[in-house]
Amino acid sequence: MRVVVTGATGNVGTGVVDALAADPEVTSILGLARRKADRAVPKTEWAAADVRTDDLGALFRGADAVVHLAWLFQPTHQPTVTWETNAIGSSRVLEAVAAERVPALVYASSVGAYSPRRDERPVTESWPTNGWPWAGYTREKAYVERLLDTFEQQHPQCRVVRLRPAFIFQRGSASAQRRLFAGPLLPNRLVRPDLIPVLPDIPELLFQAVHTADAGEAFRLAVTRKVAGPFNIAADPVLDTARLSELLGARRVRVPTRLLRSGLAAAWLLRLLPVSPQLLDAFLRIPVLDTTRAHTELGWQPHHSSLDAVRELLEGIRTSAAIDTPPLARHAGGPLRIDEFASGVGGSDPVDRSAANSHRS
Repeated sequence: MRVVVTGATGNVGTGVVDALAADPEVTSILGLARRKADRAVPKTEWAAADVRTDDLGALFRGADAVVHLAWLFQPTHQPTVTWETNAIGSSRVLEAVAAERVPALVYASSVGAYSPRRDERPVTESWPTNGWPWAGYTREKAYVERLLDTFEQQHPQCRVVRLRPAFIFQRGSASAQRRLFAGPLLPNRLVRPDLIPVLPDIPELLFQAVHTADAGEAFRLAVTRKVAGPFNIAADPVLDTARLSELLGARRVRVPTRLLRSGLAAAWLLRLLPVSPQLLDAFLRIPVLDTTRAHTELGWQPHHSSLDAVRELLEGIRTSAAIDTPPLARHAGGPLRIDEFASGVGGSDPVDRSAANSHRS
């Protein structure tokens, strides 16, 4: 099999490429990203491509499967920028898959595509995928689900798989995820249990996680097995502030959610944090995922718990862990995080600014 992967150098992309490369059925992989990688992976070649503008048909030609991972989380202060990549870029991917008659498309949807939960009971893949309309990330994930509905009707010859994973973490993605979600003001060395004495106790907080390697394995199975449709991907246990406080050895302190949101909104408006308050609203409403279908039909079993995944992320932030790809590199935000500040914290992608500065030098 020849597999093309968009967004191949990010957190999920590295796990997917590694899993595909280890599969003897996969003979070649083309990893696409806006900035070409130098990472050495067996059977893998790399190419620079932007899903918004480049000729995707030429890159997809001859592929047995396309795995679509390319996605922008930032800039939250410029929603048209993320819309161009996430919504318009995804529509161009679908057009190219159809034009080149690629037999299989595997798309990275998200728990964020789902409509808000009603209670704590796990939901199956039949739960509505209308997202949370106020947050760009969830709105765009729901929009692409509608694009896929139409695509499946118009192109029944293409096998379409939608993986809807929980939060995906690994040690090597820590520098990038700190940059995307915590911003430049968080000192890495302070992210350690003995220095986090208290944790806000938020009753609405309920989420799942999965290790990047396990997520990569789910994508490999979706590519190589004759399955179709949506699959929830998450590891146990379900996480709340009680489990997180045990992990951190921190004491829980009740904080009104409204107060927490107001503080986040102020920090976002002042360009101190890259995460918008609307994303917090969506986060506190995501449902718990029932992963029965992934276990029984996809044959997927995680090797790491959700606590393992979170623990790796925290250790990775503390040690400034990274992977040698442009978005996951330790100094992708520039020396002393200068490009993170200069880009306006949530105002543009600091990795793009860092790359531009390197090119000029």
